Amino acid sequence: MRILCGLGAAALAALASPAATATAAPVVDVAPAVAPEADLAYHGHLSMTGGRVDLRMTPQNHGPSGIAEATVRLRWSVPLADEQGLPAGCARTEVRTVMCRTGALPADGWGETITMAVRLRGAPSEVTLGIDTVWGGGAVDRNHHNDRQEVLVLDTGDTYVF
Repeated sequence: MRILCGLGAAALAALASPAATATAAPVVDVAPAVAPEADLAYHGHLSMTGGRVDLRMTPQNHGPSGIAEATVRLRWSVPLADEQGLPAGCARTEVRTVMCRTGALPADGWGETITMAVRLRGAPSEVTLGIDTVWGGGAVDRNHHNDRQEVLVLDTGDTYVF
């Protein structure tokens, strides 16, 4: 026991000496990073006529933290036509998928409305659109009931609200 105490005292004396403190690495107290929390949702409407689907959708953040950017995925149940005129901030990533940037979403606020018309391959009588967040700006979203949804649209020209 005396040997251990003696070694401990020698170690403390070495750490306290000016030579030891000059070369010792600083002690950094690293707290785990806490991600902000947001609750993203998407609201809008769709209509389809002759294989063309018109979409108008506005992202919303129920908070409690705002985010600088998010990415929403729009996945169609049928392939899109080869040529599309997509709005700025949107890109086709697969045969049936388009991804769009939302822009800034303040806490308890709305983002910019995303409006597009897509052409489907052929002229199906119905299509399902899956909407979900693929990136939430680094925020944690514990409520996925409002940022993941599917909307069935019939080729009737009627408007379907989500």
